[in-house]
Amino acid sequence: MPCVFPILALKALHLAKSGGHEREARRDALAYTLGAIVGTGALGVALLAIRAAGAEAGWAFQLQDPRTVMLLLLLATAITANLAGLFELPVLGGRMQPAGGFATGALAAFVATPCAGPFLGAALGTALLLPIEGAVLVFAALGFGLALPFLLVAFAPSLRKLLPKPGPWMQKFQRILSIPMALTALACVWLLYRQTGTQGLWLAAGAIFVVVGSLLFIGKMQREQKMGAWLVGLLLIAAAGTFVALIPARSVSGTSVPAGAAKWSEQAVVDELKQGKPVFVYFTADWCLTCKANEAAAIDRAEVQDAFKAAGVETLVGDWTNGDPEITRFLENRGRAGVPLYLWYEPGRDAEELPQILTPSMLISRARQPRR
Repeated sequence: MPCVFPILALKALHLAKSGGHEREARRDALAYTLGAIVGTGALGVALLAIRAAGAEAGWAFQLQDPRTVMLLLLLATAITANLAGLFELPVLGGRMQPAGGFATGALAAFVATPCAGPFLGAALGTALLLPIEGAVLVFAALGFGLALPFLLVAFAPSLRKLLPKPGPWMQKFQRILSIPMALTALACVWLLYRQTGTQGLWLAAGAIFVVVGSLLFIGKMQREQKMGAWLVGLLLIAAAGTFVALIPARSVSGTSVPAGAAKWSEQAVVDELKQGKPVFVYFTADWCLTCKANEAAAIDRAEVQDAFKAAGVETLVGDWTNGDPEITRFLENRGRAGVPLYLWYEPGRDAEELPQILTPSMLISRARQPRR
């Protein structure tokens, strides 16, 4: 996920700031690893608890709740302001301390989970079939995998020596990182609009205004070494909680179906196959970058849609943005815990599960294949 790139870069800055000191680098990497494991483990435990309560939920369930998206927007805005130098927050600002490493790891786990990307979907689906101990172990292993590159760098002196030496470049690089993080905040605004309409859009705009204004004031107090910045910070946290509370708990928007496609249901697939039509089914969500990348790079391409039209291929879309119990159950039956999922149906044949990274030729070749 692009939103995690600045977080990972912050971790690289952590290691670079160690200046080659082995003890600091290892301590920071271990704290980051613990944060990542706790982060993915906590999300996994929450998912299992929701499912145990009888609700239909899958991976990235948290982004199906607009309140969580608002929280992510507030975090992304604050991190953007921190990276841009508007104020100093040691925990996320890159200083070498265990608390900063742990917080960075937990944050990376939180923002990196919306998509079940290549190879991850099967692991998540398996986790939901395991006993609770095994499932939690799988979720924790995801966090360990997220942190593994930094562990290798911290504990391998030969790799750590490849990092550039600390210097003025670090501050410039940190400012550059504010750009992708700001884009992440804008993506959260768009998602809130998709989920809650104009109400969410206005609340998101108000939240950004309050957060940036407050952090500018805090930064001014910090630079002038004035007391009381912590009090403004507490007021800001209270304001943030208010914005989260004001966002509707449930989405108000309906299912999104692109032009030329129809809403997915198992019965719809059966009906189209009875008419002798090939069927392409894809499950997507507005918060899933892999989904949107595949749609832009392959599914929505003019040559693909022309091939579908010429071959009479029916496209069915399962939109999981706001959660859907029927889609969740279907994904589980396919051994999946999240999106994307792509299926190709031919009359009289079993469904073919396509790779999670699509290409136009992959779809065109199936549309043009000879049929009885």
